[in-house]
Amino acid sequence: MSTPRPPIAVTGATGQLGGRVARRLADAGRAQLLLVRDPSRAPDLPGATVAKAGFTDRDAVRQALDGIPTVLMVSASESTDRVDQHRAFIDAAADAGVGHLVYVSFAGAAPNATFTLARDHWATERHVQGTGTAFTFLRDNLYADFLPAMVGDDGVLRGPAGDGRVAAVAQDDIADAVTAVLTDPAAHVDRTYELTGPEAPTLREVAAVLSEATGRTITYHPETVEEAYRSRASYGAPDWQVDAWVSTYTAIANGELARVTDAVPTLTGHPATSLADLLRRRRDR
Repeated sequence: MSTPRPPIAVTGATGQLGGRVARRLADAGRAQLLLVRDPSRAPDLPGATVAKAGFTDRDAVRQALDGIPTVLMVSASESTDRVDQHRAFIDAAADAGVGHLVYVSFAGAAPNATFTLARDHWATERHVQGTGTAFTFLRDNLYADFLPAMVGDDGVLRGPAGDGRVAAVAQDDIADAVTAVLTDPAAHVDRTYELTGPEAPTLREVAAVLSEATGRTITYHPETVEEAYRSRASYGAPDWQVDAWVSTYTAIANGELARVTDAVPTLTGHPATSLADLLRRRRDR
């Protein structure tokens, strides 16, 4: 009789990406522990148990992860203290003896990244490495799934991206890649992968694809940075949030999201999903 495999711990299972990964692990028959802040929102999946443990509840995290060898860490919601939340979780995981931490990061994570939140991911990566825990970093490009939501009610996709390109990646592809790493972590120790789509269109080309898929006339307006801040001022968001929104586009303009990699097909065994194919699948559901 074979020895049961230890469970995999998954954070973020109430969200879009973590939920996708949890469902894939359940479909594969893998036991998993879902770490959530609100157990009532956790998905009901075969082979899954639930523990209430927010990132900053170090005692709860340490207790929940005791004896768990592999953990998926989906980044916390955007906030001014997100890196502090991440550090608390990472330290608690290390204290619990977690052997391998799989972290969902962002493309081009660096201390001087144009996209302000990519700096948070760089700080998180460095903290993981500082604990000595084995890691895998999956640096996602912009979510292709979110590109339609960037279009205004007037059918205009506006932002200061110039003629820059973005290798946006489908969330299902990310989930497939994450699942592949979680189910064979030893093959990915201390590796960093940049997950991208199969191509890197300009936002003008994105608008054309969206037009074709929706039947609407969608155009791209390359704002100046000053126009971008003015057009987003009405939302009443804090300065750091507006900086993040605008710098998404300026990162594209600076070429920091243009690189296309083969990480998705290498990890998953299937081609990366193009924006056109993603929209077609949505329409056919």
